[in-house]
Amino acid sequence: MVVRSWKSTVRDWLRFNAVGIMGTALQLAILSSLVKLAGVHYLIATGISVEASILHNFVWHTNWTWADRMTEGVLGKMAALLRFNLTTGAISLFGNLVLMRLFVGFAGWPVLIANVTAILSCSLLSFIVSDRFVFVQTVESVKVKI
Repeated sequence: MVVRSWKSTVRDWLRFNAVGIMGTALQLAILSSLVKLAGVHYLIATGISVEASILHNFVWHTNWTWADRMTEGVLGKMAALLRFNLTTGAISLFGNLVLMRLFVGFAGWPVLIANVTAILSCSLLSFIVSDRFVFVQTVESVKVKI
């Protein structure tokens, strides 16, 4: 693993959050549409909307947030997508479902307020896992760019 400067970490954190804001808007739009317009149960709608947001965020992270770390080729991107879904995706999906059950099912919060709270609760852990495990910069990739 390459030791990175605090400036590059802050840059990645800001980009991660910008992508997260777009992903949150997408997630809330899908969640709201499924619950209010299609009558889907809030937990099923949460699962669907979270996965849509995960895929959206992955595309942005590979092309912007951590574009300097992406390996070339389809296999490299597929491996990163698998790592992303199994780590940050699992954190987001599990965290959102558990927290939505608590906030909506037990506390009676409105669905969208509960979902924003769940998203924010999972955000920091998702960044750390993405930065340190999913989009890893190797010494070899730094040498190639020099």
